[in-house]
Amino acid sequence: MSRFDAYRDSFPNARLTCSNTGVLEVALHTDGGTLVFNGHTHEQFVDLFHAVASDADNRVVILTGSGGAFMESISPEGFDFFSPQGYDKIYREGKKVLMNILDIEAPLIAAVNGPVRLHSEYILLSDIVLATPTGALFHTDPPGAGCPDGEGMGRGQRNRACRQAACPRPRDRRRARETAAAHDEVHAHSADPETATHHRRGHRIRARPGGH
Repeated sequence: MSRFDAYRDSFPNARLTCSNTGVLEVALHTDGGTLVFNGHTHEQFVDLFHAVASDADNRVVILTGSGGAFMESISPEGFDFFSPQGYDKIYREGKKVLMNILDIEAPLIAAVNGPVRLHSEYILLSDIVLATPTGALFHTDPPGAGCPDGEGMGRGQRNRACRQAACPRPRDRRRARETAAAHDEVHAHSADPETATHHRRGHRIRARPGGH
């Protein structure tokens, strides 16, 4: 099992702090500001969430960003899109990071500090989502990043896993937008009240001793 002191300084793009009551805050960043996602963070976050999930002392995990956005820009640095081995690595990491997030048994709270225009599945897989008024969920990859627009989100394997985890029952278009199954940007001010109620109910349940 992981222990906080063993991994607290292991991830250059995640600032980790933990209270003496077991509340772990994970703040994603690049040089202290808003995270610029790249091939190095793609690999790094697999190990990050594995370490968090393996630490039985974590009673609550808060996932947040830094600066004015949670995540909204990507760089091709560190990615290998042009060889079978490179693409296979990306594919395996993309699957594994989701499984590692789902392995976090402590309540996972996403504190969305601003727009999430990349890897919104990190948010969707959380138990509770708290967003600032500027919060927005979307997934796109800008031209030149080496990915097709959306990176297959909404059709690819990662978003299927997110949709199944976040909302396993059938959805109309409104609910599809709330789980990012449709290719629309979802803003905090337009969130489905029923979804908000669900998250509040989940918070009350998770707040009980033992988190059960």
